[in-house]
Amino acid sequence: MSPFPYSSDNKRYHTWNYHLRQVFGTKVCKVALDSGLTCPNRDGSRGAGGCTYCSPRRSGDFSGSPSLPLAVQFELGKREMAKKWPSARFLPYLQAGSSTYAPAEQLRRLWEPLLSHPDTAGLCIATRADCLPPPVLDYLEEINRRTYLIVELGLQTIHDATAKRINRCHTYQEFLQGVQALSERNIRICVHLINGLPGEMPEMMRQSAQAVGRLPIHSVKLHLLHVLRDTPLGDAYSASPFPLMSREEYVHLVCDQLELLPPHIVIQRLTGDGDARALLAPLWSRRKREVLNEIDRELSRRNTVQGAKSQV
Repeated sequence: MSPFPYSSDNKRYHTWNYHLRQVFGTKVCKVALDSGLTCPNRDGSRGAGGCTYCSPRRSGDFSGSPSLPLAVQFELGKREMAKKWPSARFLPYLQAGSSTYAPAEQLRRLWEPLLSHPDTAGLCIATRADCLPPPVLDYLEEINRRTYLIVELGLQTIHDATAKRINRCHTYQEFLQGVQALSERNIRICVHLINGLPGEMPEMMRQSAQAVGRLPIHSVKLHLLHVLRDTPLGDAYSASPFPLMSREEYVHLVCDQLELLPPHIVIQRLTGDGDARALLAPLWSRRKREVLNEIDRELSRRNTVQGAKSQV
């Protein structure tokens, strides 16, 4: 019997797989896509160069090719996943760049072929909180009435000094405004946090998780900072290596964060994937399964579950 009510596989946190099976009654897979859109901290409207850790493919290293229409990317990705999960349903995931950073009319042309695809179970859209003008919000509200929708907002940290250090080019207050605008339209929100950002201590990362847990959000993704080649962060690390989190430190921190996050919040991810060809550090992150198993063991050792220390 599971030690936690929001898991069907003995996890001690509210798993993404459990949530999707409750909603759809079957296995559901995300298919990562690249719409080719950029970001306001890349094109000069708010900054240049992008976030210091972000890959040249705008964090879409595992998504489809932007040279192909989104519907073609979706079909190719779906076929690959169907080999392993032949009865699954699929969520197109607009992953690379800021996927709402275009006029609503352009987004409609891009997304409608995905929404009309017979194998589409809904839509997941990764973006920034400062890329949600009213016409885009209206279109998102329309989609939310039609199908299952999650808007994923990259926050990374609640600390503005860190955000400035990583060239995020928006503030925590702007993020909160984006959350409010989506929440008022009853749109599901997933928040991304990155652990191990330069200058952050563990208590600061716990504060980010605790603050996010108080917001009207649906889910969270916890990421490990990956230092990649061909990024400003990678260049700085290659010139003068700086300390990064150890696996043990990361595991203990994630368990701390899970204890602070309310149990109703879905945990979509507990660590990220860095392109092995570009990864400079930490190299232990390549063994993702081992990291996840260590998190399970630490939660069991503590005899704790997600939300054990939540004040929500």
